[in-house]
Amino acid sequence: MKVQDILKLKGNRMLSASPSQTLSDAVILMAEEDIGSLVVLDNNRLAGMLTFREILVVLAKRQKEQRVGPTPTMNQILVSEVMNTRPTCASPDMTIDTLREVMNRCGERYLPVTEGDAILGVVSFHDVARAVLDAQSFENRMLKAYIRDWPAEGES
Repeated sequence: MKVQDILKLKGNRMLSASPSQTLSDAVILMAEEDIGSLVVLDNNRLAGMLTFREILVVLAKRQKEQRVGPTPTMNQILVSEVMNTRPTCASPDMTIDTLREVMNRCGERYLPVTEGDAILGVVSFHDVARAVLDAQSFENRMLKAYIRDWPAEGES
């Protein structure tokens, strides 16, 4: 199975934010859509990724800073200040095994899938787990069907 197969299974719906958007608006979109990441586009080009990880980091930083004095609100923080500007990208031809290795090595749970300058979608760790489970379930069904149809001894 390849990354392009995962994208076909999950569909090509991809939500995005702009670097100049407020973090508050991006968080509201993520919550309303129940998603863990947004592709950040600047003039239709990949500028970065915003995930719940970056949001948690900025929230934790604000909590620590509040002990000392006033801090900016989420309405005053821009996506560009928080986003991962160098996300690891996957290619559509990458195998799922290679994708799992890349995700484990880089520690990122959401990878944009790119082909040249085009962004084809995003694959998440959850998407990978679901694809592996589906593939294993299919293989399991095929093996059980094969065993059930196994000829008895003496039959040819």
